[in-house]
Amino acid sequence: MQAMRFHEFGTPDVLRLEDVALPEPGPGEVRIRVAGTSFNSVDGTIRAGSMQGPIPVVLPHIPGLDVAGTVDAVGEGVEAVAVGDRVIGFLPMVGDGAAAEFVIAPAGVLVAAPMSLPLADAAALPVVGLTAWQALFDQGQLVAGQRVLINGAGGAVGGYAVQLAHRAGAHVIATAGPRSAARVRAAGAVEVIDHTSTVVASAVTGPVDLVVNLAPVAPDDLAGLVGLIEDGGVLVNTTVWMPAPGDDARGVRGVDLFVRSDAGQLAQLVTLVDAGELRIDVARRVPLAELAALHTDAAAGGLSGKAVVLVGEG
Repeated sequence: MQAMRFHEFGTPDVLRLEDVALPEPGPGEVRIRVAGTSFNSVDGTIRAGSMQGPIPVVLPHIPGLDVAGTVDAVGEGVEAVAVGDRVIGFLPMVGDGAAAEFVIAPAGVLVAAPMSLPLADAAALPVVGLTAWQALFDQGQLVAGQRVLINGAGGAVGGYAVQLAHRAGAHVIATAGPRSAARVRAAGAVEVIDHTSTVVASAVTGPVDLVVNLAPVAPDDLAGLVGLIEDGGVLVNTTVWMPAPGDDARGVRGVDLFVRSDAGQLAQLVTLVDAGELRIDVARRVPLAELAALHTDAAAGGLSGKAVVLVGEG
């Protein structure tokens, strides 16, 4: 089979399309014929070698944490899925990913793919959708009637976070640049702040119950958002290389979120997608052979929204 791999850490040009052996599923595993995977920002940091502490991948490595495809073979003891099932999942971070024609996945991370869109496009959901869900509800404990500030709403995670918070009945305040402001407002943000021309902490009118930071802002700027939070509120930070600030005196918690695979939550997201209550937006689709160029564009800041990598049919 063909797979995109890197044999050393470095810039995007370490990625090479190669012929590799077809993997075989072990007990509790399945083999998936990949329709699509996606690009996540962590893919770039893993490739660069700066995530070897929390994500110690073994070289050569195939990237691609998201998978959408069709079950091709099952290992011993697998009963929840069967050959021919269309599935999506968030693959283990330290194993080989889905930038390949076939990938091995633990059966327990997989759920039925949404039926309302092309299979490859469903690869845009798992990692970023789960990040948004876990930030808002697991860590932020967001409920109807609360006010939430989503900092960095113009990105892929932000699009889901705005939709989910709006659906939950929250008052959504979002920051976004000019090219994504209309999309963020359409997703459900009541207020949109242009972070390229405004100091966010001074532009928010009134206190908020929750801040979700999705942007690589300076530590001082992130700390400035704590003052916007009501006593007892939460700041959830997804840029985990920068500790989340809080305010112990006021009971404001700072939480660093490192997203985890959760099939139950992913299944709930799929249900929302098929019910028309959650939209999957794909900004760009590229063939597997162009994955290195996609990494290059992302490193240069030229990627806006979610990019899907097309591998096979589906």
